[in-house]
Amino acid sequence: MPDRFEAFLSFVQRAILPPLGRLAALTAEGIRVSATRAWRRRVWLVIAAILAALGHAAYTHPPFASVRRSEVLVRANLFDGSAKAFSGGTVLVLPGIHLVRRYPTRDQVYRPTDSARAAGPAPFQSNEGLSLGVDLTIRWAIDRGRIAQLSKEFPDDLNADLVQPAVQGVIYPLLARYTVREIFSSKRAQIQQQMTQELGPRLASIGLILRGVDMGQVDLPEDYRAQMEKLLAEELETEKVRYTLQLKEAQVKETQLVAEADKVRRQKAAEAAGEEQMIAARAQEETMKHILPFKQKQIEQRQLEAEAEKVARIRTAEGAAEARRIEARGEADSRQKLADAEAYRLEVVGKSNAGQMQREGALIAQYPLLIQKTLADKLSDKVQVIIAPTPAPGQFIGSNLLGVDPMKVPGPR
Repeated sequence: MPDRFEAFLSFVQRAILPPLGRLAALTAEGIRVSATRAWRRRVWLVIAAILAALGHAAYTHPPFASVRRSEVLVRANLFDGSAKAFSGGTVLVLPGIHLVRRYPTRDQVYRPTDSARAAGPAPFQSNEGLSLGVDLTIRWAIDRGRIAQLSKEFPDDLNADLVQPAVQGVIYPLLARYTVREIFSSKRAQIQQQMTQELGPRLASIGLILRGVDMGQVDLPEDYRAQMEKLLAEELETEKVRYTLQLKEAQVKETQLVAEADKVRRQKAAEAAGEEQMIAARAQEETMKHILPFKQKQIEQRQLEAEAEKVARIRTAEGAAEARRIEARGEADSRQKLADAEAYRLEVVGKSNAGQMQREGALIAQYPLLIQKTLADKLSDKVQVIIAPTPAPGQFIGSNLLGVDPMKVPGPR
């Protein structure tokens, strides 16, 4: 065992310690050279360190701030206490010198939840000492014209630190001046208007602008609510009966007025009808003065028209008789001429027939077979007739048609 340990120690002395010694010497020499160079360039190192520190500070805390939409940025100087508001663009912000705060320009809403219910932690009190809850909505906005001067006094939570105390200082005393019934029904609009009038100046004194106050549901105690609803129902029924009676009276008056108006209308209509008849009679009288001469002229005109029509008919009859006489003479002349023409035609036709018969007699005397041909022409078209000259005595009847010489034909034996 001791031999092995000694061998290990000898190995360490030979293989490890000399390289470690040389490495330590080189490290010490490098540190000494670096220190010498750093000391020579100490000014540049200090400048580089300062620039690095400034760059890190500019990165972690940028010296510019951008104004977002619907907000206003207030930059306060920590040395002289001055403040300036910006509504757009980019603003220079120096760390350690300037302090920046952002405020929204849109309307903000505050709702007191603790006093919204009659059984809540902080209900309102009426004039009778009853607890009630009112659902209120207060809309407000920041006064841009005074934000630069008042921003140093503004807390972080404006609703909790500014709006809530102002609302409580106005609403609690105001509602304590009215009864529950007035708050619940009769003077609701008046109470809301007084809230706006009293709360507006108080918010304006702390740099806020009141946009409006909305009064919602009124929460009453259960027993009082039941009695109130019963009373309101009875009042509504009474009001309904009263309005019904007023309506009936108005209907009666309306009926009377309608009847009187109808009477007057009928009287006026009768008077108008009488005046109309009188006017019509006078107009008819005036019209007759003009119509009678006109009628007289019409009668005279009709008499003249009758006389003219009579003369015209006489003349028409005379013309018709004269025309018939002329037509009769014309017809007689025409018949005479037709008779003359017929006599002339018959004379010419007779002469023509006599000449034709004379010629036909001469032709028949010369050609006696024409009589047979004429008879054959009068027969049916299915009968064929051959007309041939009469043969010589003792010869064949058709020898003339066959072209046989009658001299060469032998006679009978």
